[in-house]
Formats: sequence, C-alpha cells, structure tokens
Amino acid sequence: MSDRARLPLWEVFIRPRNGLAHRHVGSVHASDAEMALMAARDVYTRRGEGRSIWVAPASAIAASDPDEKAEMFDPADDKTYRQPTDYHVPEEVGDM
Repeated sequence: MSDRARLPLWEVFIRPRNGLAHRHVGSVHASDAEMALMAARDVYTRRGEGRSIWVAPASAIAASDPDEKAEMFDPADDKTYRQPTDYHVPEEVGDM
C-alpha cells in the first residue's frame, strides 16, 4: 500500500464566486485539514477559479445509496397533506 493511500481522504468543495454555492470538485489525501486545504488549492485552483475552499473528511460524509433511489426519493402518494393542493390561498394574497 502506498503512503498516499494510508493518509485520510478529504472531499474538496470550491466556491467559484461570492454568492454561488460550493460544489464538490474531487478528493485529496492529506494528514490533516490544513494539509488538505493546501493540496486542494494546488490541485483544484491552478487557474485562480476558486474564491473559497472547503475540505471535509470523507469518513464524516453520509450518503444515500444510488441503488436505493426509489425508497429515498419517490414521492409518498398516500400523504396528500404534503401536497400544496390541499391548502387555500386567500385572494388578497395575490400571486405567490
């Protein structure tokens, strides 16, 4: 096993401009958060495209299983109270 593979994996998120959301751009191996930030800067912002960088230990991220998409994201048709059609908006409110 290589030395790099023994280092913790960090997920990298970059915000390209103020007002935009951070987006996941990749991963780096680093011994700690400071080293992960420096590695992320060197790997993912070579052309100055980043305004801010977040790194998070990959082990701290919980993710849904893509194979269980139906159970996670399908709408619950039997829960009509979640549908906005069950609510009346008074006319004086106007367009929402």
